[in-house]
Formats: sequence, C-alpha cells, structure tokens
Amino acid sequence: MSKYIEIYNEIVSDIENGNLEVDSKLPSEAQLMEKYSVSRDTIRKSLNLLEQNGYIQKSKGKGSFVLDINKFNFPVSGIRSFKELIESMGKEVITSVEELSLRSPSKKTMAKLELSNEDYVWKIVRVRKIDGERIILDKDYFNARFVPTLTLEVCKDSIYKYIEGELGLRISYAKKEITVQQATEEDKKYLDLGFDNMVVVVKSYTYLEDRSLFQYTESRHRTDKFKFVDFARR
Repeated sequence: MSKYIEIYNEIVSDIENGNLEVDSKLPSEAQLMEKYSVSRDTIRKSLNLLEQNGYIQKSKGKGSFVLDINKFNFPVSGIRSFKELIESMGKEVITSVEELSLRSPSKKTMAKLELSNEDYVWKIVRVRKIDGERIILDKDYFNARFVPTLTLEVCKDSIYKYIEGELGLRISYAKKEITVQQATEEDKKYLDLGFDNMVVVVKSYTYLEDRSLFQYTESRHRTDKFKFVDFARR
C-alpha cells in the first residue's frame, strides 16, 4: 500500500472515531511531514484525497479543517418514502403534522400540478425530527382526484404506503430540482437552524404509472445534516 494511502486511512480513522473533531484544524504540512517522515508531495496527496472524499476543506493560507461527516445520505435518484429512507439508516424519527387541509389550489399550485379550477388539492406540512433535531420541513400537495382521502395517521406514517397499499395506485417516477435558498421565516419557525440562514430545497414532481402527475413536494433541508447522492454511469 502506498504511504500516502496509509496516512489517508489513519486520518480518516481519527475523523470517524472523533479523535479529530469537526471544524478542528489539521497539523500543517510541515508537521505532518515530520510526524510521518515523508515528503511534502506525499502529504499533499493524502490531503488531496481527504478533500476529494469530503473529510476536510483546504483553505488557502489557513490550513485544512475537518468537515462534518455525520450527514444523512439523501438519494436524488429513485423514489422512496421518507419512512423507508430513514428506516434504512437505522435512525429514530418523529414526524409532526403541522397542517392537513383539503383546499382549492392557488394559481401557483395549479401550475405546478397542471390543475383546473374545479380540482382540489391536499396540502400537508410536516416537520421531520431525526435523533431529536428538527431537520426537514416537507410541504406536499396531492391532487385529490387521485388521493380523495387522507388522515393524520396516514400522514404521520407513510402516505406512499397508503397510496400504493390502500388506494392501489402505482407510483412510477419523479422529476427533481435542487437549489440552495435563503431560509424563510417559516423555515426558522419549524427547523432547528441555529445561526444557519440557508436551506437546501428539493422540489419533486411525482407521477403515477399512467404518467399522471399527482404530487408536488417542496422539501426544505438543513444544510449541515444532509448530503445528496446520485449514481451515474457512462
């Protein structure tokens, strides 16, 4: 094994075990050279690999700082309910339903869901608390033609399980948009943002097997707790 890989693995182990804390500064290149008895080129290879894999952030003139690796992987591809995703991570989650209402759609919602004036939508606002912290604010809009009834119990559990299991509909695919936005007053009310004033916003347009658009979701995430992953193949 190459020496720079050995150094990389040792530093990764220190980060993952908590020996190197988030936001702490790594020793300088000169100090690392002395510690491991290697050249500057070897140390730089190790640091570059650490940065590429999201363990550190190098700041010109300041040094290298440990990043927070305790983020939840949130896949961009595929369609999974929040409950399915979190259960696969083995996390404790509490869903709080802040709003459940059947209403006439606003012009904005009509455009998002391709609705007419005669259509109705379910609006559901939910806050997701993971390991005791309010992490996600979900705002869902369902076309009531496809989802005629919803209850608080269903919204607290899994709407997708209800749609596929009870209503017999087949959810097929989704289109997603991801942006970073300034936190709103609503975000500050429902999320434990601390001093952070930005959120990651995932907008999803979800379709049934017959290509009917039945759901629009705006999912607002704390930036410090989530990383979004995808798999690509050439």
